[in-house]
Amino acid sequence: MTTRRDWLRLTAAGLADEGISLAPLAFAQEKSKLKITGIRLVKTRPLRPVPRYQPSAGSWSTGGVEVANPMSIYPEFKPMRSLFMSDDPALGGFTVEIETDKGIKGYGPGGPAGGAIVTGHLTKLLMGRDPFDIERNWDIMWRSTMHYGRMGAVCNAISGVDLALWDVVGKAANMPVWKLLGGETKARIPSYCTGNDIEQHVEFGYKRLKLAIPHGPADGKQGQKINVELVKRARAAVGNEGDIMLDCWMAWTERYTLEMAELLAPYNVYWMEEVLQPHDYEGFGRLRQQIKHIKIVTGEHEYTRYGFRYLLAHNAAEIWQPDIHWCGGLTELRRIGALAAAYDIPVIPHGGGSRDSVHWIYATANSPWAELFLPAPGGPKEVYQRFEEENQITRGPEGIYTRPSDSPGFGWQHTVA
Repeated sequence: MTTRRDWLRLTAAGLADEGISLAPLAFAQEKSKLKITGIRLVKTRPLRPVPRYQPSAGSWSTGGVEVANPMSIYPEFKPMRSLFMSDDPALGGFTVEIETDKGIKGYGPGGPAGGAIVTGHLTKLLMGRDPFDIERNWDIMWRSTMHYGRMGAVCNAISGVDLALWDVVGKAANMPVWKLLGGETKARIPSYCTGNDIEQHVEFGYKRLKLAIPHGPADGKQGQKINVELVKRARAAVGNEGDIMLDCWMAWTERYTLEMAELLAPYNVYWMEEVLQPHDYEGFGRLRQQIKHIKIVTGEHEYTRYGFRYLLAHNAAEIWQPDIHWCGGLTELRRIGALAAAYDIPVIPHGGGSRDSVHWIYATANSPWAELFLPAPGGPKEVYQRFEEENQITRGPEGIYTRPSDSPGFGWQHTVA
């Protein structure tokens, strides 16, 4: 019998020899008669800004409260992520604008530290090119940067540019991106909410909650008790029929994960996410073999189809979670999704309810859910009404649903500052 590891050795391309193919793109053989004439980084602001407000006392925020993370072993950085993350705006996320000779502009968000690579390298490679040549343009960016980065900031840069190109194509074709990808596969997308404002999320209508786990091995038995109490509180709020997931953000160890899985057995947890550091494929694989009552999932900090081939080879995750702004953009997310579909592995992108990633989910059969973040409690009613409008929220048997925009491209609702 051929194992996944054997298959990866035998199939250099990872797809072709198994008859796995991507859905053809209707525009792929067309010449758009457009040329890229400008690429720059921009700051955007919403067309309809919501009022600013002070969140309710004690409300949850990943920036202001303790969340388990790889730096938790160092007391001076443990209390919150902002203590160890960069303060330099140039090392944060970015939005790239691509302009064509016909005046069509596309926008794409990219991940941390990628902006300088866009302006310092990728721009010169794409000027004058046809934005409809999605695959060729992606491959040029990939091959030209391979000598100094195949993960991290380079992929974050490629992701932003790729998304802007898709936005241009959608606008030029006067079609939403989800139609360019082949059309809808579901009428609406069931969604879950990430964060620890549990009661607010349930009151809003969510029946699926993902909790940001506060503690890891550095906190010992007491930390484990606090983690269990958080899950217990969520189970009481969402009821027996709801789903509870845990975001462990690369903070745990194999031993700690096994202990937590045993402690959490009474609470019917659906998945534990990123329990180990992302490169520990063997560790994820061992956990999947040992833990049967909770799904082991990961992929948020994985890059390109080549990284996800390692997950496949080690049978490391029951669900894959690429981030469209980091993994290589929409072009690469399509390839990752095709690889997953060949093995019936669901793909639930990290931040999948974002207004670009949701187009791919909508058009992809093996992507069942979207991740959303509800505005913090304590705001005026307008804040939550706007959230519902912008995310096209509806309610039904699975709780909260979303869907993408029907406007051309990604349907961004912003202006350039």
